[in-house]
Amino acid sequence: MTVKPSHDDLLACLRVERWASEMARLEFDSMLEMERAAVSIATPLGEAEIDEALAAHPRIGERAQGEGVEARFSAAEQAASQSDDEVLAAHLADLNALYEKRFGRVFLIRAAGRSRADVVAEIERRLGNDDAAELAEVADQLRGIALLRLRATYEEALA
Repeated sequence: MTVKPSHDDLLACLRVERWASEMARLEFDSMLEMERAAVSIATPLGEAEIDEALAAHPRIGERAQGEGVEARFSAAEQAASQSDDEVLAAHLADLNALYEKRFGRVFLIRAAGRSRADVVAEIERRLGNDDAAELAEVADQLRGIALLRLRATYEEALA
């Protein structure tokens, strides 16, 4: 079966207008084909596009606002880390504030499958990045999240 993804579905996967528009012009016969195109079109993501995408993501450890598809994706992706202990939650909130002060944007990580302890370790590591290295890591995380969301949205149709 051939799938032509919808622009709105694509924006829920990665809120970058250029990426969603380019992806929406294509048709895919397999999930692998869609994933390859998604990564190719999202490489590179410029700083303005990263900021555009981050506007749709809540702080790690916080609930997304609203009831839309993006909010549901975010809640599901962060579900594993929500059950960890409150001491780590407070530490994560402090680290989020340090990160935002250091880099001027919210900390973003592909949270699906990671514990809060894993997320804390990763934010601590990434606080040591220089600006260029961190921007590259954020872009990488955005691409990873987009792939997870594309699979959740289209894998069944392309099976």
